[in-house]
Amino acid sequence: MKVEARLFLGVAAFCWATAVLYGIWTARDQGHVEVAGLAALILSGGLLGISGSFFWFVSRRIDARPEDRSDAEIAEAAGELGFFSPGSYWPISIASAATVTGLGFAFFQMWLVIVGVLAILFTVGGLLFEYYVGGRRPAA
Repeated sequence: MKVEARLFLGVAAFCWATAVLYGIWTARDQGHVEVAGLAALILSGGLLGISGSFFWFVSRRIDARPEDRSDAEIAEAAGELGFFSPGSYWPISIASAATVTGLGFAFFQMWLVIVGVLAILFTVGGLLFEYYVGGRRPAA
C-alpha cells in the first residue's frame, strides 16, 4: 500500500503546485485569476490527497506486501490474485447502461436517467449472481 500512497500523494502535490503556478500565470497574463481551472486543480489534488491518505493510513496497519519491500523476490508475489470471470458479458452491459444514464444526464432527460439506473441495477445483479444461477452454478 505504500507504493499506492506515494503515487497518489505525489500526484496530489503536483496538482497543488500546478494550481499555484497556474494562478500566478493567469493573474499576470489576463489581469485576473482564472477560477475554473484553479478550482479544478485544487479539488483534483484534494481528491487524490484523500485517496493517498487512505492508502498511507492502511499501509501503516497491515504487514508489508512484496511490492512495498525493496528486498522482495518476484516469486513472493506469485499466487492467486482473485477470481476474474473469463467469459462474462455483464461488464459490457454495465458499461452500456452507464452510458445510457450519462446520456440522460447530458440531455437532461429524466426518463432516460431512470431507465439507465434501472438497467445498471439489473446488470450489476446479473454480474453478482452470474455464478449462482443457471449453467455456471457450482455443483452442490
